[in-house]
Amino acid sequence: MSTRPLQSSGHDPGHDRVIPPPHQRPATGGDHPTAAPRLRYPAVIVLCLTQLILVIDNSVVNVALPQIRHALGFSATGLSWVVTSYALVFGGLVLLSGKVGSIVGPRRTLLIGVSIFTAASALGGAATTPAMLIAARVLQGLGAALAAPGTLVLLMSITRPGPQRARAMSVFVLAIGLGAALGLVLGGVLTTSLGWEWVMFVNIPVGLVVLVGVRLLVPEAPRAPARLDVGGAVASTAGMTALVYGLVNVASHGWADPVVLGSFAVSIAGLLALVLIERRHAAPVVPLGFFTRMRSAAPLLAMMLIPAGQAGFLYFAALFTQNALGFTPLQTGLSVLPFTAALLVTNLLTSRLVTRHGERITGSLGMLGLLAGLWWMSRIDAADTFAGGLLGPFVLLGLGAGLTVAPLTAVIMHQAPPAQVGAASSLNQGMQQLGGALGLAVLTTVYGSAAGGGAGEAGAIATALTAGVAFPLLALTLFATWARPTTDIK
Repeated sequence: MSTRPLQSSGHDPGHDRVIPPPHQRPATGGDHPTAAPRLRYPAVIVLCLTQLILVIDNSVVNVALPQIRHALGFSATGLSWVVTSYALVFGGLVLLSGKVGSIVGPRRTLLIGVSIFTAASALGGAATTPAMLIAARVLQGLGAALAAPGTLVLLMSITRPGPQRARAMSVFVLAIGLGAALGLVLGGVLTTSLGWEWVMFVNIPVGLVVLVGVRLLVPEAPRAPARLDVGGAVASTAGMTALVYGLVNVASHGWADPVVLGSFAVSIAGLLALVLIERRHAAPVVPLGFFTRMRSAAPLLAMMLIPAGQAGFLYFAALFTQNALGFTPLQTGLSVLPFTAALLVTNLLTSRLVTRHGERITGSLGMLGLLAGLWWMSRIDAADTFAGGLLGPFVLLGLGAGLTVAPLTAVIMHQAPPAQVGAASSLNQGMQQLGGALGLAVLTTVYGSAAGGGAGEAGAIATALTAGVAFPLLALTLFATWARPTTDIK
């Protein structure tokens, strides 16, 4: 795929007006195009910081979950909504917000989204009831959905294809890969030293830094007329929310419960409505063309399945270390450092491996690492220590995650036609969030059923993680079979 990004030499901070640099103005006489501008690292860093806080927010609360449950009175299965409510709204509305960004400008939409996200974080930190915290998490998801698509679109607009964009993308992918692990460490530090409320409050200063940085450093990208597909966004969000709600309630109510059956019925109706709406809409939030061929559908489905397994690993790692091993929140956060270190090392090597072996081999190797690490972790029992039961799986999971995200993202973005880069960016992030929510719902259902059957804390976690092995296994099958190298994508 080849896209011609916008390059600008200046931007009026008070207006969303792009000032074209000399090399983009029509040449006259004997003028020759100037050399490509240098990569603007401050702008890239600000955009990556934006993406980082959105990813971190999905995991920073994991370490604080036991304290949140005790302080606000969540049930064992209801506690998962602290994570899934954010992911569902983020994943469902990010598809629509990409279109909003096309109309009003991705930079402006990003600023609005970060403002909502920051205000919702203040509300979450002040929560005194489960309903108040869930409401704040929903608003955080709305803000994240508005902000997320613009980060990648703006990053591509300020870089040229080739080594310049590759360097910027490597930093961006590193932010995505490290976000989940850094969230656990940060959550442990904040929960132990200041209280669980600060896993919310910490977003306020970071959000303000992002708002100022984007205003000063990042130029607006071109806008394009687009029609909003509100019906598609509502149908997709309602369908996925009903599916997750039904799965979460299976453990406590059973498969035959009217609420569970009703939730599944609403989910099926919502997803069928989504297909019907998208077939007729001129600018669908979910372009069905991405899913009519396996070579384009498989990487997107794999991007949904990988977070489904990873969300379970992060969620149950926090529960096992604190409830079974007796770790403090800080110790839990620090225990994930081997995962973070392994992920960082492989992230730095991934670009070389992709250059030498291609995305399919590199990404498949990473998914094998995730599969093996999750299976290894599923062997834990109550007698295990951290060194004997978790250290090895954490390292293997980190190695796998570091090799997976970049090749998968590259294939998804490069295969999109130039006119659908924004849609691909939204789908990429939407599939990650929806996959994480759906995977966690499935695994907490398995966990609740096992715990109710007398398996004990460690046994229930092991059972859930065993079920979670199916996610990276299916992702590996799809990606290894259907992914095409970006050099073959026209």
